[in-house]
Amino acid sequence: MFKKLKPLQDWIEHRTGAGKLAQEALYENIPGGSRWRYVWGSTLTFTLAVQFITGIVLWMGYAPSATSAWESVYYMQERVSGGWFLRGLHHWTAQVMTVLLVLHLMQVVIDGAYKAPREVNFWFGVILLQLVLALSLTGYLLPWDQKGYWATKVATDILGSTPLVGPYLKELVLGGADYGHHTLTRFFALHAGVLPGLVIALTAGHIYLFRRHGITPKKPLKKPDEYFWPEQVLKDAVACLAVLATVLFFVVRHHGADLGAPADPSSNYPARPDWYFLFLFQFLKYFPGHWEVLGAIVIPGIVMGLIFLMPILGQWKLGHRFNLGLLCAVLIGAGSLTAIALREDASNATYQSGVSHAANDAAVVKDLARSRGGIPPEGALSLLQGPKLFAQHCASCHAFDGHNGLLAKLTAPQSAPDLKGFASREYLADLLEPARFRSSKFFGNTKHANGKMAKFLDKHAADFAGESKADLAKVIEAISAEAKLRSQQQVDVRDAARIQEGRKLFETLGCTDCHSLGKWDPDDATAPDLTGYGSRDWMLSLLHDPSHARFYGEKNDRMPAFGKDEKLSGQQLGRIVDWLRGD
Repeated sequence: MFKKLKPLQDWIEHRTGAGKLAQEALYENIPGGSRWRYVWGSTLTFTLAVQFITGIVLWMGYAPSATSAWESVYYMQERVSGGWFLRGLHHWTAQVMTVLLVLHLMQVVIDGAYKAPREVNFWFGVILLQLVLALSLTGYLLPWDQKGYWATKVATDILGSTPLVGPYLKELVLGGADYGHHTLTRFFALHAGVLPGLVIALTAGHIYLFRRHGITPKKPLKKPDEYFWPEQVLKDAVACLAVLATVLFFVVRHHGADLGAPADPSSNYPARPDWYFLFLFQFLKYFPGHWEVLGAIVIPGIVMGLIFLMPILGQWKLGHRFNLGLLCAVLIGAGSLTAIALREDASNATYQSGVSHAANDAAVVKDLARSRGGIPPEGALSLLQGPKLFAQHCASCHAFDGHNGLLAKLTAPQSAPDLKGFASREYLADLLEPARFRSSKFFGNTKHANGKMAKFLDKHAADFAGESKADLAKVIEAISAEAKLRSQQQVDVRDAARIQEGRKLFETLGCTDCHSLGKWDPDDATAPDLTGYGSRDWMLSLLHDPSHARFYGEKNDRMPAFGKDEKLSGQQLGRIVDWLRGD
């Protein structure tokens, strides 16, 4: 069979010379034999390949817009089969790649592989390090979540502190005076186009120069020379598998990569850069006010300049030792600053509270996106407006499934009904249980606990538990049908006959003595009108003025007139109502 393929092999070799190139690559001489310390370049090439492959696939599903970026990432992670794995692979490989870059730099400096004639290759490597960090920084914004948005704000604010040109550079990067759609599209263009192109060009040059000058061995040599194949290839392959195993561990453990709540410029999210820039963030704390430029630009610039000059400094008698000391000082300093930053954040109650609230917001918006028919055209951030407004203006009295609407504890004891499932059949059935009506879940902590409704339920409790139980169920269905809840559309259609019968039973059971259903008469009203009960218009009217004669009138217990007194706008009231109704 191999003999039959020989003509094809010869044709390919004659046209491309691929065989000769492979021969030269595999049988490169390694002075002193293969070593584990030489694997870092290969692991970096491997991780770079993983990043390019996964990045291209992610690109196919990504929509770089302020109203679609988070949404497209959410869709890939939550709805696309294996999407969480793909995104996790891309994310965690980027994290590991940063560590490998530092290890490779350490190996090059320790071995003196930056010395002549390898100066240009070392400079290529330093520039590649900066490009990879730039890729990480630009990629961090692309999900357009709270973490990425605010971390990028920290980085661009540092850029803006550059003397003379800082404000212009910042405006150029942001695409305007503030963060928005143009910021995202520019970062995407950098992350998916400009920076990868530069990385490919410099990587090709880096490998070419490495092949030209060969490996720099530690002397004296203790083993005979070997070819790159098979010993060093085996070591490189094992190292790459170890890197892949590490990445997969984090991918599976975290079920992909974290996705916070959609970016909200109006929030108080505790801004922090990602871990590989955390040392610089901490360093800036020691340079307040107008001294910030010293910590943000001048000192880091001097350090990076000294690293860039290592090949020249290494020519001096004690130059190599100076370079080793410089590298150790930089790594120890960066590590120490990172540890200090993490320790301070761990003991910072304000920061921890902000992180907790952000995690709650992320959980709420993802749950709403899953359970309420997807994400609306105006974007996922709109899903959070209802629960946020509820937490700010309603949770001082009401609860939502025992919490404040954002999965956090109530800031004050619940003193009004829990509104989870409001107007649904299950909600009404629970409410009309005499013992439950007076519980803290409903009206137990209000003046209605001893009102006419409570006494009516006590008087007819035995009837509702006996023969009239089935009739009460039909009345409940009729009242709940007024809300036209999306979650009950099918059962309302199915039970149309029972609902019609329930409307007739509404009067039979004595409900019309106080309430109305179908037509409201202000002269006969002594309790809330149930016409359209739980519908969007009914709830908006109630929130506008609960003291109106159609609702509680003079019996209103502390509930503010949010619309009448202009405490909330019509749009804000609509957000709360739509969220409570599941719309």
